[in-house]
Amino acid sequence: MKVCLTGSSGGHLTHLYMLRPFWEDKERFWVTFNKDDANSLLEGESVYHCYYPTNRSLKALIINTRLAWKVLRKERPDVIISTGAAVAVPFFYLGKLFGVKLIYIEVLDRINTSTMTGKMVYPIADKFIVQWEEMKQVYPKAINLGSIF
Repeated sequence: MKVCLTGSSGGHLTHLYMLRPFWEDKERFWVTFNKDDANSLLEGESVYHCYYPTNRSLKALIINTRLAWKVLRKERPDVIISTGAAVAVPFFYLGKLFGVKLIYIEVLDRINTSTMTGKMVYPIADKFIVQWEEMKQVYPKAINLGSIF
């Protein structure tokens, strides 16, 4: 199984890294920002750097959609896992076109309101995971697995 782990640096990337027991024995690559915290955490890993800042940026969406097209065609992952933020959107939508399984994990700090990225990928995600039972009111088809911390 080949896994694509995509997320913004900082807390989103930390959430993905916490899934290490799942991904550590799998072929994988990461898509995140070219920032010191991400580069330090992912030293020795296969990493593609995406364009940022991404929040509400049409320019970033276009650039990252091009990147997603190139990376997904080259790498051919079986599954894409993301905790957000905006960089997940082009990878999820193009991944869906390529037949990739999509797993989205809504971040821990959202207890009863959605994120913009969550709203955008919820309709196409194969598995949508939340960390609070209250979030099932926001995302009825979600699976509550509790905190990953």
